[in-house]
Amino acid sequence: MLADGDADGAGFFLQQALEKYLKAFLLRNGWKLKKVHTLQSLLDEASVFAPDVVPLRPVCERVSGFYIGERYPSVGAKGLQPDDVHREIPDARLLIAKLCPDERLE
Repeated sequence: MLADGDADGAGFFLQQALEKYLKAFLLRNGWKLKKVHTLQSLLDEASVFAPDVVPLRPVCERVSGFYIGERYPSVGAKGLQPDDVHREIPDARLLIAKLCPDERLE
C-alpha cells in the first residue's frame, strides 16, 4: 500500500497485523479473547508472558493511532505520510520477532 501512496491504508493494516500477532500470542498463552483494539493494552497483557516486549510500548501507542485515524476520521486526525508508517516498521518487526520467533517476515 505504501508503494501505491496509500499511507493511511498501510498504517491501518500495520495496526491490524500487530493486533493479530498480539492476540495470537496471548491466546497461545491461555488468554481469553476480548474485544480490544488498542495495541498498548494488548502489549500490557502480553508482557505478563514476555516481559521483554515492554520497551516496545511506544510503537504500540503510535501504531494504535493509525487505527483510530483510519476508522474514525471525524476525530480530526491528519492523514498519515508514508514516512510515518515506514518509521514504525523496524520496531513492528522486532515486536513480531519477540512474540513469534519462528515467524519469517519478508
